[in-house]
Amino acid sequence: MRKNAMYAVFAASIFLASCGGSNENSEAQSSTADTASSATLPEVSAETTSSPVSNTVELTADDTMKYNTTEIRVKAGEQVTLTLKNIGKMPKASMGHNFLLLGGGTDIEAFAMKAMVAKDTDYIPADLKSSIMANTKLLGPGESDTITFTVPAGTYEYICSFPGHYAAMRGNLIAE
Repeated sequence: MRKNAMYAVFAASIFLASCGGSNENSEAQSSTADTASSATLPEVSAETTSSPVSNTVELTADDTMKYNTTEIRVKAGEQVTLTLKNIGKMPKASMGHNFLLLGGGTDIEAFAMKAMVAKDTDYIPADLKSSIMANTKLLGPGESDTITFTVPAGTYEYICSFPGHYAAMRGNLIAE
């Protein structure tokens, strides 16, 4: 009986030793595995949150009321060429999209409220045009518009001014 108890204690010790130990090693192995898997698997994200500095920008808008990026980085003081493409399928009257780059200090909510009733000017309020640094035309499905502009260093907000879109379709343009 005593011999069996010793074998049981010995077996349990080996089992515990193989399962136990420092968390540091298992965390390092886990981190290495995570790094390896993230390095070999491409990211499958519909939304980009940041982009490298480039003065040629391709922006898309879709039927889910989203731009493909929420951050655009450009070189300050140099000409920026921005192309907006509406990749959605819904009609312009119900799901039109545009790009408006607003100057610093613009009250986005107040601007959007005025834009909602500016149907005759493609949702660009005439009395707030001085707040707009650059804008595309309002686009229907499959349409695109390319604009050029220059901005000084700073961070500026951009929105889609189609009614109800500004809450989801907005981002920052950072001129460095």
